[in-house]
Amino acid sequence: MKASQKPPEKRRMPGWFWIAFVIGWLGLQLLFSGVATAPLAYSDFLARLRAGQVQEIKVSATAISGTLKTPDKDGRTQFVTDRVDPQIASQLDQYHVRFSGDPGSGWLGTIASWVAPVLVWLGVWWFMLRGLGTQGTTGLLSIGKSRVKLYVETDTGVKFDDVAGVEEAKAELREVVAFLKDPVSYGRLGAHMPKGVLLVGPPGTGKTLLAKAVAGEAGVPFFSISGSEFVEMFVGVGAARVRDLFEQARQHAPCIIFIDELDALGSARGLSITGGHDEKEQTLDQLLAEMDGFDTRSGVVILAATNRPEILDPALLRAGRFDRHVQVDRPDRNGRTAILKVHLRAITCAADVDPDKVAALTPGFTGADLANLVNEAALHATRRNADMVSMADFTAGIERIVAGLEQHSRLMNPKERRAVAWHEMGHALVAATLPGADPVHKVSIIPHGMGALGYTMQRPVEDRFLLGREELRDRLAVLLGGRAAELAAGGDISTGAADDLAKATDMARNMVLRYGMSEKLGQVVYEDETRPFLDEGNQPRRANTRDFSEATAALIDDEVRSLVEAAFQRARTILGERRAILERGAQLLIEHETLDEADLKRLLEDTVPAGSSAG
Repeated sequence: MKASQKPPEKRRMPGWFWIAFVIGWLGLQLLFSGVATAPLAYSDFLARLRAGQVQEIKVSATAISGTLKTPDKDGRTQFVTDRVDPQIASQLDQYHVRFSGDPGSGWLGTIASWVAPVLVWLGVWWFMLRGLGTQGTTGLLSIGKSRVKLYVETDTGVKFDDVAGVEEAKAELREVVAFLKDPVSYGRLGAHMPKGVLLVGPPGTGKTLLAKAVAGEAGVPFFSISGSEFVEMFVGVGAARVRDLFEQARQHAPCIIFIDELDALGSARGLSITGGHDEKEQTLDQLLAEMDGFDTRSGVVILAATNRPEILDPALLRAGRFDRHVQVDRPDRNGRTAILKVHLRAITCAADVDPDKVAALTPGFTGADLANLVNEAALHATRRNADMVSMADFTAGIERIVAGLEQHSRLMNPKERRAVAWHEMGHALVAATLPGADPVHKVSIIPHGMGALGYTMQRPVEDRFLLGREELRDRLAVLLGGRAAELAAGGDISTGAADDLAKATDMARNMVLRYGMSEKLGQVVYEDETRPFLDEGNQPRRANTRDFSEATAALIDDEVRSLVEAAFQRARTILGERRAILERGAQLLIEHETLDEADLKRLLEDTVPAGSSAG
């Protein structure tokens, strides 16, 4: 079903065209009216009058015109001259001086002196406003117009086959597509389509792509706008844009309205420092009124996306407005494999590229992250002048995204190089020993990013949604394996374990505060999860918001400390029992800088792992 095209509007002549036309017409009239009339100096007129050459004259207040008895040298008989005061004329005539009168500006000049400046300023303002008003609807004449982008069916270029890894979300949205295609059959039992569908999920999971796919599948116009584009400095502008948006949608029904970043427009009211009468709240009120004011049978569907549902206004989420909430979460391993297959169509891959293996190396990646990974792998293959993208390029792309760019120019002295090698081999050896840790994929002492002097990359065997207490303790020990290896290397510790200690402390605090994994504190939660979709890594921990006593706070500190200390001692025990492997692995890292999974497997098989039961 194609969107109906509006007939082209007739072009109207602008006002300045008609003004210029009138002025030009008057000028031509004056020009042609004087073609047969010879301008004559007043002294010449007196001389001809005395010589009897004037046949007829007409006298006005400022001029004298008439007819000569014989034509002049140019063959004209009509003349006109400006009057001169008779007394002055008689005095000048005595000296035989040629003189004439000055008529001044006349009525046309008087009118022009008043009208011309006005016309000039009107023209300037017309061009300014007209120019601003046509540049992307950002001018003063269109300040209340909606800035939506209208896509016809063929312009979206996205179908459900182009969206992978979100099968549950696609199943929810197929009902919307079915209603838009055939509303009569779908509503035969009295059911009606939801007024609004809210797509909720972390950034980069494909919410906007899903909305475009719905429009592409249904074959209806697709209006796309960001919530921030409704919010302006001037009060009432956002509300006017909301009204204009819904008016356009009704004219193109059936259609889809997609509002991205709904939280910029729909945050809870009453939180403003201005007392609740600011522009954003008026815009939200208008949106609520418009959603109540249209009938779903008209074929207008509202899709919206947000990654901060906790701050949305409750009135926006109630039934009758956004009736359906669709979760668009991070894809699992199978979903990542399907997404990679979609993106791999655009590049030339070698035979060793396995989407499932790449998906196993990218836990927690969103659809946008995977698209970026494919691009990084293609760029890496291009830089080495390869004909195809290989699995090694994907591994390099993952390292680039996770650890940062390799810093080969950052030179470390031998002491620092040895410390980093022992540190990273400590992580790898503890992870290879404990059953609850993920297998090690690669170990490197090449500096990456802004501050990473090395890294240990682990590859999860499968996606995990639940972790037991023993598995978390194993992961704590892996995090602290680097610090334990530093002590084993020379009895001293360095600043290289700062990030590991921060992650271990945060994990231990979550075990105590949120997971109820402390026997002394019991099955009680002392901290809530406030942001389910946005990364809290850069957010400072909330202060002075605890709901427990000082005694409980002291007990929490003791439990967190004991968990971290127990994991550290466990790592030291494992490394002490496998000291020979630790030394050999650190030496190999110093020599080769990087060890992959096969290298680590050979290293562990060379020596019978003593203490493998230390788990």
